[in-house]
Amino acid sequence: MDDTVDRQWVADLVRATIEEDLAGGVDVTTTATIDPGQVSVAELVARADGVVAGLEIAELVIRLVAAPDEVELEYSVTDGATVREGDVLLTVRGKTRQLLTAERTTLNLLCHLSGVATLTRRWVDAVEGTGAVIRDTRKTMPLLRSLEKYAVRCGGGRNHRMGLSDAALIKDNHVLAAGGVAEAFRLVRKAYPDLSVEVEVDSVDDALIAVESGAELVLLDNMDIPQLREAVGKVAGRAKLEASGGLTLDQARAVAETGVDYLAVGALTHSAPVLDIALDLRAELDSRDA
Repeated sequence: MDDTVDRQWVADLVRATIEEDLAGGVDVTTTATIDPGQVSVAELVARADGVVAGLEIAELVIRLVAAPDEVELEYSVTDGATVREGDVLLTVRGKTRQLLTAERTTLNLLCHLSGVATLTRRWVDAVEGTGAVIRDTRKTMPLLRSLEKYAVRCGGGRNHRMGLSDAALIKDNHVLAAGGVAEAFRLVRKAYPDLSVEVEVDSVDDALIAVESGAELVLLDNMDIPQLREAVGKVAGRAKLEASGGLTLDQARAVAETGVDYLAVGALTHSAPVLDIALDLRAELDSRDA
């Protein structure tokens, strides 16, 4: 994880996910079948090709379930790495009970975040060479935004605003309530003169109004390829332009080639399939080796 992720918050989140699984009790199956002194070596293994994100979070889960000094970890790759089916990502040695108790929470987080990174990389690869940048949105799972946006960065994408207070995005309902694009922009700029302001529009005419009002970033919502080209031509570099709404991977390059600066893709976080990763016990050691 990088410095943009609040590690204490992540630790609290992971504790809550572990507690959800244990529900205040114990792992009854593991407790019944595994000797408390047994030690194993486990590997986190990719079951499909993709991009990894969340290995430090996987480590955190394991260390919180086990006593920190009772596990040894060896990384084979780091977050952001491209992996192939069968690649070992992380090797862990520790008490078998603890490894198996931590397994599902570890994989839930690691597979999801790696899925976000993998999908992001596909979009990034699709627009490579066009100059356009793939960005995420606030369409994230509740309480997972920080981690999902981190995973987007692992996949080569960039982040849009984190929340409602670090940047302004004037959307259609704001425009309607304020009485027009120009008036909405004026009100936001007056209230927050130092804040980044983006204006969402659904027509080329409104895009020009936004630019003439002083907007430096305009979101072109649900425009087709000809409309995007027209907007790029008429704005003529006076503002950054972001395509958004209904974008699909198979049309990503065509959208990027219109000359827009960004593609905002909600699917990176709200529709990413997991990357299949498994925890495999590779060896069992005599409890006297613990």
